[in-house]
Amino acid sequence: MFQVDFIDVKDEQAIFDTGRDGWDALLLVTPSLEAIPQQELAQLALHAAGVDKRVGKSATVLFAPGLAGGKLIISPVANHQDDYEDVRVFADAARTGIALAKDTGAVRPLMLVLGADGGRYAFAAQVAALACGQELWQPLEAREANVDASEAPLQAIGLLSVNDGAGLLNALAIGRNLARDLCGTEPERMSAPAFADYCVNAFMDSGIALEVIEDRDVLERDYPLLSAVGRASFAVSRHQPRVVKLEYLPEGEVERTFLFAGKGVVYDTGGADLKVGGAMAGMSRDKGGAAAVAGLMKTLSILKPKGIRVVAELGLVRNSIGSEAFVTDEIITGHAGVRVRIGNTDAEGRLVLADLLSHLRLKAVAAVQPELFSVATLTGHVVRCYGGYTAAVENSVARHAGVGSRLQEQAALWGEPLELSMLRRDDFAKIRDGSGAAELLSSNNAPSSVTARGHQYPAAFLLKASGLAAHGAAAPQPLAYTHLDIAGSATEGDPLYGKPTAAPLVGLFQYMVIK
Repeated sequence: MFQVDFIDVKDEQAIFDTGRDGWDALLLVTPSLEAIPQQELAQLALHAAGVDKRVGKSATVLFAPGLAGGKLIISPVANHQDDYEDVRVFADAARTGIALAKDTGAVRPLMLVLGADGGRYAFAAQVAALACGQELWQPLEAREANVDASEAPLQAIGLLSVNDGAGLLNALAIGRNLARDLCGTEPERMSAPAFADYCVNAFMDSGIALEVIEDRDVLERDYPLLSAVGRASFAVSRHQPRVVKLEYLPEGEVERTFLFAGKGVVYDTGGADLKVGGAMAGMSRDKGGAAAVAGLMKTLSILKPKGIRVVAELGLVRNSIGSEAFVTDEIITGHAGVRVRIGNTDAEGRLVLADLLSHLRLKAVAAVQPELFSVATLTGHVVRCYGGYTAAVENSVARHAGVGSRLQEQAALWGEPLELSMLRRDDFAKIRDGSGAAELLSSNNAPSSVTARGHQYPAAFLLKASGLAAHGAAAPQPLAYTHLDIAGSATEGDPLYGKPTAAPLVGLFQYMVIK
């Protein structure tokens, strides 16, 4: 798996020692040249700015014989004092700077982040470091094809502005890289069986309990909605569905339990409601939710936080088209015993999640302080509403407990901002089956992007179809549940071919470990 190591460097003299530990460049991420505290660096930068007006305004490389590697790379942080900016300005500067450092031939640069002065920028140095990992990641297919064989890979980044933080950042980066590989890889290389195998290898000897369910009889019995989505794929062995179960148990007492359902539609043709007009491109990324949850579990396996138990189920399935494909108007009884009329086969992700959540519900009722989450690239509507941001839709229990607001706070500090949406009675009205033949309608028959409340009402369906609706605020055993729609945040830039982000892995981890 791809990885660039972060290394704590506590002695700032490493900046001026050209032979120490092989450091071969200094990357300075700073909001201004005047903010540079080291006199030698400040004089060099200000002198260079007097000669070249680009210095301090855009990323530049300075010849610096007295510094590590003889290179000083200054990458300015833009507009950090703007009221509406957030910590991602530091991430942007770090990404630009590390790309420039790599282009100069550096393989072990030092990085110093300045201007991280608390408040919204409290974790700016950490976010900057993680952003370097996002910039440097290359697709699994390219790595396996050895596309960059002639280019020296960047090996490590020395962190001068993070106190004893390399262990945390490396664990987060390893989890994110696993998530990127799983999400971003094409549908044959990362089919449902291949995704499961990749997880088996990633969690070998990790301490994470792992089980893969592949038997068709078991899948159809225990995950009937998921199996309906994958019905046409059973005929092709390399496309057959899988459910991956993961569990992290801490040493000592369990104080809280987190349960995650991850949507892993490895390819979404739309099924019988076929995607047309080019809309199928990029649908190998419809497994971003399962990928992010797998990456989160990987980070947990490394850091081993105390007090929390984490249970995850990943539903891996190909929504194939063919003579065996499920169709609109079918009525299928899910794991929770709820009869669901299919409104559109291209609204398949919520069917997968409903069965997973039903299984997790049964575990939650016996768990210590449980909180449930679903993570999915679910709707185009969330992109229409919020662009590249995750949306959190809470049930009443989670909302009263402040789950979404606390998650939002941590995610913003760590460069993964999200938006809060609210469930309303209108959302439950949308899932009533007007025929009376079924208890629920899975969706309407129009794209979510042109449907009012197109990303909120699927959460209402998930509550009802999974049985979680029986655990509301007034129930004998209320259960907090939050649905995270990451259709906009799972990839950056180009939604079809942009780099996977692994969102919301970092925000979720920080939320879980901060009491």
